[in-house]
This record gives sequence, C-alpha cells and structure tokens, in this order.
Amino acid sequence: MQKLSLVLSFILISSVAFAQNKDKVKFNEYKAGYYQNFILKDVRHVQEKKKETKRDKRFAMDQSGMDLPINIADYKEHTYWHTPTTSQGNTGTCWCFSTMSFYESEVYRLYKKEVKISEMYTVYCEYIEKAKGYVQSRGESNFSEGSEGNAVARMFEMYGAMPRSVYDGLIDGRKFYSHADMYKEMMTYLKSIKSSNAWNEERVVATIKSIMNHYMGEPAAKFTVDGKEYTPETYLKDYLKLNPKDYVEVLSYMQEPYWQQVEYKVEDNWWHSKEYYNVPLDDYMDILHKAIESGYTMSIGGDVSEAGFSRETNCALIPDFDIPSANIDEKARQFRFSNHTTTDDHGMHMIGYMKDKNGKYWYLIKDSSSGSRNIDQKSAEFGYYFFSEEYTKLKMMDFTVHKDMLKKYMKKFK
Repeated sequence: MQKLSLVLSFILISSVAFAQNKDKVKFNEYKAGYYQNFILKDVRHVQEKKKETKRDKRFAMDQSGMDLPINIADYKEHTYWHTPTTSQGNTGTCWCFSTMSFYESEVYRLYKKEVKISEMYTVYCEYIEKAKGYVQSRGESNFSEGSEGNAVARMFEMYGAMPRSVYDGLIDGRKFYSHADMYKEMMTYLKSIKSSNAWNEERVVATIKSIMNHYMGEPAAKFTVDGKEYTPETYLKDYLKLNPKDYVEVLSYMQEPYWQQVEYKVEDNWWHSKEYYNVPLDDYMDILHKAIESGYTMSIGGDVSEAGFSRETNCALIPDFDIPSANIDEKARQFRFSNHTTTDDHGMHMIGYMKDKNGKYWYLIKDSSSGSRNIDQKSAEFGYYFFSEEYTKLKMMDFTVHKDMLKKYMKKFK
C-alpha cells in the first residue's frame, strides 16, 4: 500500500511539473533541403539532358554575310512615333499588344499626345466576352489566349480603355506577364460547366472575373488622369478621343470574294467578324505602301514561323528555295494559307519603312514577343524586326489602319 502511494505521488508530481513546462512554438521560414537541392536537382538535370538530346534541329535560311538593313538607323527618316517596345511575357496576347501600340501611335498622330494604354484591361474585357460566347454557343466557341487585332476596337466600344499606369495586370511583384495558370484554371472551370450542362451566363462570367481578379487584379471603375476623374468609357471618348469606327481591317485572300467585307476564317476570329475588307493582293500592297508613306502606322498579322525568319538578324526574308520573288502572287499566298503553311500566328506593329538600292521596301516592325528579344538588351534593335517586301506580300495576311487609307477604294466595295 505504501509503495502504491509513493508511485501515485510521483506520477502526480511529474504531471504537474510537465504541465508547467509548456513547449514553445514558432513559424519557420521554409527552406529547401536535401530532397530539393540534391535529389530533385539530379532528376531535373537528367530530364533536361534528355530534352536537349531530343531537340530537333530547325531548317532555316543562312543570312550570314548578307547585306541587310537590320539597323534602326536605316529607317530613321521614315520611322513614326511609337511607345517603347513592351514584352507580352508568357501570354498569347500579341493581338492586343500590337494593336494597342498602333492606337497609341494614332493618338500621337492625331493629337500629338503621348499615351500608354493598358493592354491587360482590354485582355480582361475580351475574356469576359469569350466566356459569354462560350456559354451562348454551349461550349463550341473558341476560348483561348489568342484573338484578332479588331478585338481591341470591339472592346473599346463595349468597355472603354484606361492607362497602363492605372491597370497593368501585374501583381505579386511580377515583372513579366504569365497567364498559363490563369488560363488553365479558367479552361478547367469552363469544361466543368460544359460537362454538367450548367449554362448560367451570369454565374460563369462572375467566376471568370473572380479568377482573373486573383491573377491580374481587379480593374478600377474610376481613375484620375491629369487631375481629372474618368471612367474607362470617358477616358476613351474624352481623353484619347478615339473613335473605334474610324479603323478598318484590310485582308487579302482568294477564298472569299474580293471587294466585299468578309469573315477572316481563323480560330482567333472566335466571334466570326465579317468586317474585313478583302482586296486583291496588288491593291493590298498599294494600300499598305500609301499608308506607310503617308505617316500612318499599321497593326499587322500573319506568319512568323518561317525558314526565312531569322532569330539572329531579326530579319524576315523569303528564301529562293521556298519561292522565287517573281513568283509571289495571290495564288502562292492562298496556296500557303490553304495548306496551313501560312498561319495566323502573330500580331505586330509596322512603324516605319525604307527602300534599298533596288527600290524594294523594307518595313520596321515593333514586336512584343520574346523572339525579337534574343539580342543584346542594350541594342537599339531590341524588340524590333525587319521585314522585306516579299515576306510581307506572301506571309502577312491582314492589317488594321485608319479608314482614310481606304477612301479611294470604297466605291469598289459592293
């Protein structure tokens, strides 16, 4: 009995002692350990080595030793005002960056006002409309990062615009845009809507907005510029003074009738716009030349995945092993579009030109993609391309320009 008492006393004293000595807690900052620093590093190293050995070589034109106008200074006499080149980062938004740059140049051409307009506000609005289109088509409408240049004017009319200083779409200290995770989340959600047949447009739009707000931030309803308050609608109308109806899309392909407004039948024209002025190729080039010689810039779209498109020189040519220059005509152009060797894969901003010693045009192209940034960042040519006349004639399918450039042709349209 005495032994039991002693044991119980010891347990009681010990429990009291342990109760008084409470363990401390703290929050430790996560640090990568052996698993991340050694095991995973080794796994990644092996995977990268496999990728390198599997990487295909790209058949391309060798432009070394050629006398090419690949210096900004060559275009100085006919380069028009534009904002500095901006990277679109890891996004499929060239359609917006190129055309927004075009509109910035238009504001300067018309009013001598220097502006930087938010690309991501327009992208945000475009996703809203794509979500509506997805619901209304019961999941048949194309929902992707891409679009067409005239989507910018369409969003201007529907939602207005705002300065990039008010909404840049970059959060959490990001320096470059990346929409991969955001798009994946939106697409996963929309696929679930389609599989469950839950076509509630209001709820879908609200959810898409919520996802974008998380990744891009929520655009402001009102903001102040130069001491005056604006909404997106009044900023477009009263500050930028742009009328979206003053701009036209010029297209040239044989599969639709010439001298009519037609649909540009590519996936990124997801709302099936039939506003493209389709003209014969010679007239297409004539309009382009008249515009660029008259001080107008253009947002252009077409194919940049060609053997004659060099990432070393940033120069775009048509090699003679593809097609001799003399044979580039509307049939050659349509043939490549029809067999998908010409694709609608990139939008850029044409901001200037020059003529070489043979009288051929060369065009200075402002670009937002990473392809134009593979050279020295301190170089004046960083963010620019140089397109030959032949390349533009064969591979650039459409452009956006002020309607004044189409005046003399309008009577031909039915």
